[in-house]
Amino acid sequence: MTDAEGLVRAYYDAFNRGDREAFLGLLTEDVEHGISQGGSEVGREAFGRFMAHMDRCYRETITDLVVMVDATGTRAAAEFVVRGTYVGTDPGVPAGTPEASGQTYTLPAGAFFALRDGRVARISNHYNLGDWVRQVGGAA
Repeated sequence: MTDAEGLVRAYYDAFNRGDREAFLGLLTEDVEHGISQGGSEVGREAFGRFMAHMDRCYRETITDLVVMVDATGTRAAAEFVVRGTYVGTDPGVPAGTPEASGQTYTLPAGAFFALRDGRVARISNHYNLGDWVRQVGGAA
């Protein structure tokens, strides 16, 4: 396993453990976070606020992780499955999405990474939002 692959795996391991301190510690101070089908944020502090919001609304685990790394070790991609439960109504979801009531979902997803100095400098996540809405009982 390369250092880059190990970093990406550590990122998802910390995520799955719910260890937000370790998770955020793997990011550069100026990390760029591309939110799936949304905007982007810059900075570890902003990413921490995003994760606190996610933790209020969702309980998620990443499974079936496959990590791919370029020859330089500065770029990586991951393919995985998100297994989750919608536990708190998220005001940012599309109109017509029902309120959270413990609905479960399983979503294929992917992420792209830029790596710098042994940390994640950019992460961009991608999944099918319409599929998620359908799985939690909304009209996609």
